[in-house]
Amino acid sequence: MTWNKPLPQPTPISAPFWDGLKAHTVRIQQCESCAHWIFFPRAHCPSCASARLAWRGVSGEGTLYTYTVARVPTLPEFTDEMPQLLAVVALDEGLHVNTTLVGVKEGEIAIGMRVRPVFDERPVEATLLRYTSQGSDQPRVIEARREESAAQDRNEAVLENAPPKRKIDCKDIDALKSLVSDTFSDWSTQFEVTQQVIDEFAKLSGDDYWIHTDPKRAREEGPFGTTIAHGALVQVLISRLKLPMTFEVTGFTNMVNYGSNRLRFATPVPSGCRIHARCRVAAVEQVKSGVQMTMEINVHVVGQDRPSVINDLVILYM
Repeated sequence: MTWNKPLPQPTPISAPFWDGLKAHTVRIQQCESCAHWIFFPRAHCPSCASARLAWRGVSGEGTLYTYTVARVPTLPEFTDEMPQLLAVVALDEGLHVNTTLVGVKEGEIAIGMRVRPVFDERPVEATLLRYTSQGSDQPRVIEARREESAAQDRNEAVLENAPPKRKIDCKDIDALKSLVSDTFSDWSTQFEVTQQVIDEFAKLSGDDYWIHTDPKRAREEGPFGTTIAHGALVQVLISRLKLPMTFEVTGFTNMVNYGSNRLRFATPVPSGCRIHARCRVAAVEQVKSGVQMTMEINVHVVGQDRPSVINDLVILYM
């Protein structure tokens, strides 16, 4: 399991909190002098200035104090998690914790609702604290292995639920023209564009510009705050995405990808994000050498409405 998002950097003061999350326990400090509960972790009690602080395990439960729905990524790495449900939870001990809601839909969120902790193990190096509604069926722990299995299940579901394909002979020009539509297909399978995939493409293509291959420099100097995939790479990865096509062209001797009428790299694909695609038949015409079909294929980062790659692919059936 890869993780392309920022991770916490525990300090000697905060380490017990992060260690507790790894053990699926919420631990917060309590002053032994005045019994004041403390969060975020500190060296002295903000109420009485005592240094006699102890770590206590608590339920982590509380109520939703406030929330917002972020439809623009807070950082480029969160492009594939849109919309983000950012929240502040008031623990039963009276403390406020910044977090992210999972396992709930926007319409189900209400200020004051009871919430419980969810331990997100996907980063592997650390466990993150999320929250969900008390009555949600969201598992208490989000395991990296379970997330990988869920991704595989999503891809299998796309393939299994694909409708039976209508077979159309390439000489039946009227039937082919009936496929032209402004409506896009359902989503394809998904593919994770990891830094390793980007590095391998850079080595193969010779395009090793730092914005693609140097995460540290891209984070410090780049306009996107992280490395991004080459536009050409994302275009090539269309071949890795299984589109749920409703038709199959038959009766041809040769099929040639003739080129593209339009190829645009509209938005970046940050490393570590998943992509999927959808398509539509934009045009069909009889040409001297056969039948030419133009397929508009739009590749999106999962969770993003705006496409990353727009490719009007021209296919020639001869």
